[in-house]
Amino acid sequence: MSIDIKNLSVSSAAELLNSGKISAVELCNAFIARIDAIDNQIKAFLKLDRAEIISAAEAADQRHSTGNQLSEFDGIPIAIKDCIVAEGQTCSCASKLLENVVAPYDSTVVAKLRAKGFIPMGRVNMDEFAMGSTCENSAFQKTANPWDTERVPGGSSGGSAASVAASEVPAALGSDTGGSIRQPASFCGCVGLKPTYGRISRYGLVAFASSLDQIGPLTHSVLDAAILLDTIGGHDKRDSTSLPDACEGFAAAVRAVAGKDLTGIKIGLPKEYFSAEGLEPSIKAITDAAIATCKKLGAEIVEVSLPHTKYAISAYYIIATAEASANLARFDGIRYGARAPESKDLVDSYFKSRGAGFGDEVKRRILLGTYVLSSGYYDAYYLKAQKVRTLIRRDFENAAKECNIILTPVAPSVAFKFGEKSDPLQMYLADIFTIALNLAGNCGISVPAAIEPDSGMPVGIQLIAPTLQEKTLLEVAAIFEANREQSEFAANL
Repeated sequence: MSIDIKNLSVSSAAELLNSGKISAVELCNAFIARIDAIDNQIKAFLKLDRAEIISAAEAADQRHSTGNQLSEFDGIPIAIKDCIVAEGQTCSCASKLLENVVAPYDSTVVAKLRAKGFIPMGRVNMDEFAMGSTCENSAFQKTANPWDTERVPGGSSGGSAASVAASEVPAALGSDTGGSIRQPASFCGCVGLKPTYGRISRYGLVAFASSLDQIGPLTHSVLDAAILLDTIGGHDKRDSTSLPDACEGFAAAVRAVAGKDLTGIKIGLPKEYFSAEGLEPSIKAITDAAIATCKKLGAEIVEVSLPHTKYAISAYYIIATAEASANLARFDGIRYGARAPESKDLVDSYFKSRGAGFGDEVKRRILLGTYVLSSGYYDAYYLKAQKVRTLIRRDFENAAKECNIILTPVAPSVAFKFGEKSDPLQMYLADIFTIALNLAGNCGISVPAAIEPDSGMPVGIQLIAPTLQEKTLLEVAAIFEANREQSEFAANL
């Protein structure tokens, strides 16, 4: 059977596999052929072990033939961001310092994928150590946006988003520290879910900022995001921040809302987000149209306030860089990573290894983080930022008393062109709508809303729910997805 993999979802691939219309080997070969044909333009993949993928697909076909498949998704490939470890594969975090480091174990999420028969498919590009919003900070290559290869795919999970948007895989895993799943999902026209902090184990995720990082899926549909949350979520005793709450039943909940509307749902519009500096008129117009769609579907629209939003970027870049400074101290060329040759002594080796191994953005954040943690500055910066974080979390808690879901833009613009935002501060401000969510620990999702007419680029809206309210979040997202003005969210490659 000839397979049309253009925009092929996880759920659709599962139907083909379980009906016997295709085999896992045929499915994986179709995606490998797609990657071979177009990834020289997109550059989403850093590594792709074709033999390993086909071997896993053959094992899946054997299980299908004997009726012993691991799940209905047995044999479906999924791309893995290069900061999530998989046994026997390199995990470089797109950094020269870790270029040849091979993971000796599976992360919890990869182990859970394998247990259901999903096939980890290669390592996809990212901003080095997840520090960036464009995928331009990778040490190895710049990933392009499949809609327009002169534009960025977003970041830091740019490789994950681009691989899905380009139909190189049916889904991918990314990580979100300040919007690194949701922003590239919006830029590339796919769905990106950032779950509640602690919903998904971080065991095996190379840490950027431990109190902010969260693994999540990038997919073609809300249903696929729910399927993957069911698969990889849940408590993990190896992660001390893992929540004990059950994490299942989300795909069933999404399927159950087919044909329903938003009657009984209150959607909050934070006034601070809609008056934010830099919000382009076309993005506001698309967001307004999404709000009108929700209202037409029966949702009650209310205005809410998140008054400490204006401090979110400042607080985030103090807390995130402080944690990065501590987390990246281990990468010194002695305990981990590449060691610089011909060093005079231990200290010289340390400086040369880190100097050569880290890129400019990583160095910038380590320096800032070390500064705010240093003696005499801890109370003035880091402690104050943590207090502001508490206020931001309370803002969301207060808003939740007035609404079920908050709706905002994902980013103030469409995907911009390479090199367009060379000023780091300007780049940081591009995360204004996503960062507060990570500080609060809530769950959020980016759902494609429309195509921006002037650029022809996709634009997403962000839906935000209180902690542990992924069921409501996914239900509302699925209803919106089914009723938005239909656009073809598939890159024309």
